[in-house]
Amino acid sequence: MAAVRTHRTQQERSEQTREALLDATIGCLVELGYARTTVQEVCARAGVSRGAQQHHFTTKAELMTAALEHLFARLTRQVSEAAADLPPGRARVTKGIDLLWEAYSGTLSTAAVELWVAARTDPELRERLRPVDRALGHATLQLYRDAAGADLPEAELETLLLLSVNLVRGLALDAMIGGGAQRRARLLEEWKATVLDRYTTVAG
Repeated sequence: MAAVRTHRTQQERSEQTREALLDATIGCLVELGYARTTVQEVCARAGVSRGAQQHHFTTKAELMTAALEHLFARLTRQVSEAAADLPPGRARVTKGIDLLWEAYSGTLSTAAVELWVAARTDPELRERLRPVDRALGHATLQLYRDAAGADLPEAELETLLLLSVNLVRGLALDAMIGGGAQRRARLLEEWKATVLDRYTTVAG
């Protein structure tokens, strides 16, 4: 009978420490906002020493960007799994927009907005966030390209997706500042009708 390993390897401990720091960073961004999120607070929440934190992330900007990547990777897996179960035809279009809204209106949106606003006056953070933002857009496009199959031409799919992403980002920001939920729901339904009309024209 093989012996049961009870001790974690150094790599496993390192990965656990890194994940704890990233999860704590996301929690701080959502609860406290970027300005009040300090490295000290992140370390305290993660139960990690400053020395251990600096071993993984040398600057605050590096930590913040890695946290957004960490959250994005997690949400990408969730969206990918959900996109695989989207129904065919017209229902795929409306359910896909609902899926985008669910993904962008939660923790990802809150954390990302905090960082995007801070990046306006923080050159290091801005430079680090740009490739993450581009990767997020490309990965989302790929997910929906795979889900849509050959229903829509590539250029049409990309245009509709980018418009949808920017709409849900704006609606997520509206929710953060206390906008009306009924108005957001109405705008989403209007956009679904617009996309369905375009989908029928192009795919039909």
